[in-house]
Amino acid sequence: MDFKANKPIYLQIVDFCFQKVLTNEWLEDGRIPSVRELGTLLQVNPNTAMRAFEYMQTENIIYSKRGMGYYVGENARKQILILQKREFFEEILPETFNAMEILNIGIDEVIERYNKSKG
Repeated sequence: MDFKANKPIYLQIVDFCFQKVLTNEWLEDGRIPSVRELGTLLQVNPNTAMRAFEYMQTENIIYSKRGMGYYVGENARKQILILQKREFFEEILPETFNAMEILNIGIDEVIERYNKSKG
């Protein structure tokens, strides 16, 4: 995995895991790789992977079964969409608006490009 400098690695691991859930590679109530397995797969320190797991547990995306590992939560997809929409509106969209202003790009031009990408 190629990590970006502008976002903490553990949050990029969270994004990776979110994609696995959203694309149905990891199913609700299905077992996911262990902290060590994920650390090895992504070539990161297991402590960094653990930090991502702790974040996802806090947000009710995954849960652990004692002695059995980690599993995707029952409403994980819905919760991920809520979290990602919040990130989009609070972080990504303001940056996009700023870039639009600097480049003198109007909303009509964006809508036109959006419509072209759909058809």
